[in-house]
Amino acid sequence: MTTRVVLGVGGGIAAYKAAELLRLFTESGHRVRVIPTASALRFVGAPTWAALSREPVADDVWADAHEVPHVRLGKEADLVVVAPATADLIAKAAHGLADDLLTNTLLTARCPVVLAPAMHTEMWEHPATQANVALLRSRGTLVIEPASGRLTGADTGKGRLPDPTEIFAYARRVLDRRLSADLAGRHVVVTAGGTREPIDPVRFIGNRSSGKQGYAFARTAAARGARVTLVSANPGLPPPAGVDVIVVGTTEELRKATVEAAADADAVVMAAAPADFRPASFAVDKIKKVPGVEPAPIALTLNPDIAAELGERKPAGQVLVVFAAETVTSAEALANARRKLAAKRADLIVVNEVGTDKVFGSDANTATVLGADGSETVFPQQHKEDLADAVWDLVTTRLTSTS
Repeated sequence: MTTRVVLGVGGGIAAYKAAELLRLFTESGHRVRVIPTASALRFVGAPTWAALSREPVADDVWADAHEVPHVRLGKEADLVVVAPATADLIAKAAHGLADDLLTNTLLTARCPVVLAPAMHTEMWEHPATQANVALLRSRGTLVIEPASGRLTGADTGKGRLPDPTEIFAYARRVLDRRLSADLAGRHVVVTAGGTREPIDPVRFIGNRSSGKQGYAFARTAAARGARVTLVSANPGLPPPAGVDVIVVGTTEELRKATVEAAADADAVVMAAAPADFRPASFAVDKIKKVPGVEPAPIALTLNPDIAAELGERKPAGQVLVVFAAETVTSAEALANARRKLAAKRADLIVVNEVGTDKVFGSDANTATVLGADGSETVFPQQHKEDLADAVWDLVTTRLTSTS
């Protein structure tokens, strides 16, 4: 069955990026009706939207009035996405103003509604905009956090429209499961990637973690309405839409950023792979290779145990999820994981077998999740985003029981 998507386009300079988002929807088989505002049509004309969507385009309620589009489009849609959502459009949506076809559609929509803001940093941070966003979120509207980066002119800051591919991935998660915003009002912290411990200015000790599982946790949490802080170690992935990203390099940097972010978090998912050891000393200059001479051994020292520290600091009601990457047999892995679960004072531990061609860099994962309450849930191989959603189901159950 073809899903019906309404793509609203606000009157910001980022309106041209919505054309790429439209292409992603149509090429994946969705039927898309584009509803631009009058201001948006000054950036991208109606013929462009009509040609790309193969649907009629109008911005007011008078076009095809006999079809009552201001009521019909919202009621029939499976998803409404507005990108870019300007400060003005967000304000109208929050206060129920309906002076054009798009704002009328937002009032009549009974499907999930996703707003992707784009504006200057000062406009995004203004108390009026923040109050409007909070009001919309309290009603179940999914308002994506804007990205940080280059804005109009020479300005740089938070307020940039997230990458269209990430908005599409976010919307796809909402469409696939018709997700309720069960994490709305919650702050979650996710760590991802592998830390690197420098040996000298050009070499480091690290691991093969790609960060894909952590990014999947961040992306799916955002799609469920959470405010997400992603602490990402050496990422090679585009930032997920609607997520605040803190980039770190070493385990100590990961520890500092995570402990600080977790202070007011409802849930923390430690999907990163921090290096257990670091060189005891750092060579200021590159260590030279001397022909015929074996290099001196590198002395290692332990890195801080971030999960254990979070367990000790864990405030009442917070859910802590840790990971156990094992290369041994499943029986041994589960026994090790149960000990780790207790030692870290965590609520859940995700156990997966890793190694060459297993998990690292893959888009799929297999896992067993153990709970501090004695529960054990086995998840067969599935996409990492599906696994993340399944683990969030376990987290939300525990958040609800402690509320």
